[in-house]
Amino acid sequence: MSQSRKRPSRPSPWRMLVAASLLCAGAAFPAMAQDGRRVTVSGEISDTWCSISGLMFAKGTAHHQCAVWCALGGIPVSIRDAKGDLYLILKIGDDEDSVANPRIARMATHEVTVDGELLERDGVKYLLVDRIADDKGVITMTHDEHGIQPFGN
Repeated sequence: MSQSRKRPSRPSPWRMLVAASLLCAGAAFPAMAQDGRRVTVSGEISDTWCSISGLMFAKGTAHHQCAVWCALGGIPVSIRDAKGDLYLILKIGDDEDSVANPRIARMATHEVTVDGELLERDGVKYLLVDRIADDKGVITMTHDEHGIQPFGN
């Protein structure tokens, strides 16, 4: 009775390539992931479409109804600070549903101060809001001051 020993087979070049790719990808993930940092941000809540496009001027009560419609329509909501930086709100508190959510839509054009976690990726600033520290309500810019939207000044 002879027992034949199996020789260990060599991995194919294809398997080696896949293994090397997975190893490289696994090593890259820690570099891609970014831990957030705690921040306090103050500014006006507005929809990102009007903020970026400038179509509706995206400021104050002159833009309030449009901001509500955009927020309820699923346009992401952001905070624009005094320097003009935009912070895209991903969620507020334990709310997993901030996009197209009536809670965030009710805050359209409010001037707020929020505390939360800032995540940055590819030049975009994202906020996971833990709490709204201050809500001054709708800022006091009217149609008379800024013109009728979208065909104002």
